[in-house]
Amino acid sequence: MSIRRIDPHAERIRRNRLHPRHHELVRPAWRWTSAEGVTRIDPHALGAIGPNGIKRIDRSGGAVDAGPAVAREAARQDEAVPSRRPVTIDEPAGYVMVVPECLEGRLSDHDRDLFGLAHQLAEDRQVAVVAVTFQPALEGLEEAGADRWLDLSALVADGYAPEARLAALLAVETAFSPRHWLFADTFPGGGDLGRRLAAKLALSGEREDERVAAGVWQVADGQCLSRAADRQDIQRRLPRILLALAECAEPLSETRHEARPLTLEARFQSSFQSSMAEPGEAGIVDRGRVAVDPQRIPLAQAPFILSAGRGIGDWEGYHHAARVLGASEGASRVAVDDGHMPRARQVGATGTFVSAGCYVAVGISGAVQHLQGITKCQRVVAINSDPGCDMVKRADLAIIADGDAVLAAVCERLGQPRAAEPSEAVPEAGSGALSKEERQHVAA
Repeated sequence: MSIRRIDPHAERIRRNRLHPRHHELVRPAWRWTSAEGVTRIDPHALGAIGPNGIKRIDRSGGAVDAGPAVAREAARQDEAVPSRRPVTIDEPAGYVMVVPECLEGRLSDHDRDLFGLAHQLAEDRQVAVVAVTFQPALEGLEEAGADRWLDLSALVADGYAPEARLAALLAVETAFSPRHWLFADTFPGGGDLGRRLAAKLALSGEREDERVAAGVWQVADGQCLSRAADRQDIQRRLPRILLALAECAEPLSETRHEARPLTLEARFQSSFQSSMAEPGEAGIVDRGRVAVDPQRIPLAQAPFILSAGRGIGDWEGYHHAARVLGASEGASRVAVDDGHMPRARQVGATGTFVSAGCYVAVGISGAVQHLQGITKCQRVVAINSDPGCDMVKRADLAIIADGDAVLAAVCERLGQPRAAEPSEAVPEAGSGALSKEERQHVAA
């Protein structure tokens, strides 16, 4: 009689995702495609043994897939993803102007929602959606849904110049007479610029019957719903100028547009130059950005976060890298519990939910609570020595290496290597680290 015997050593390796032989002994994939092209599912492999020995059900298969079968399955799924349908408009019957904010030089999720709303307003397939930007180099307009791209960076210099941008938009209004203008309802970005445009058109007498619709979150049947301060909806007739909130529409995901360059005629550019030459127009002068300590920015509002976990061994090198990169410091719960970082810097469901444009996780394996806290981050970079950890699976870019060595190499490449310091040196003020006595107190 054959007796099924269990190797306790192998079971411990199977439960420990950080063990070098974990992928060798992990359970096989729960779903695969046979030679006949039929998808096979193992109903007994829908779960995985967690670190505490408790079986966890994961119907996505992410916790049990392993080995070459996973790579083949991922390759087949990538091939099965349909490509976006190209959309081309040669002779537009009209225009819908979208003025994205492009914070930090790229389209945000709010900007993509504006393009989705613009295509709802276009209705007719021959109405072109135009991206009106003040930056010469911008990526992602084709996937976002821009049929045309009007670059006004040659007319308006980079920086805070509301009068110059308003004059440029008035020239666009005269040249193309768009059906709608769409701005993000934020201050001092699109919300301020859209209100300036509506007021200027009303004062000129051309659009005195039009009022800007602010706080728009839904458009249907020629009506728009605006969210009031007391969270009540105000319904009104659809105007030409809309200031829309985030998630006002679903971003495009099935089509790819051409974003063909569009230019202003010389006569409209000359009218812009003449309007800017009038006295009193340049009432605001941009003196540049004010230097702000990244550690003083609330973690929920930080645009760039360098987060550390248990994989960090050189904490002084980590703080130095955060200063060199100009990043706000974050931490996993393990790093906080060990006393290396203050509780206010903890990222995750049990800490702070963040929405950074770039989130760099160094030595963080990726617990469920931590992954929940970085859901709204646009780009996630993982630096970890374990290629199978959950953070690497979540990351847009993964570097499989020692975190301390990578941070030291980055600082050296930027020309600011860390000088040799005593191991017991006290961190600088504002670095976010605790002293040795504070760490011992927290641990106790």
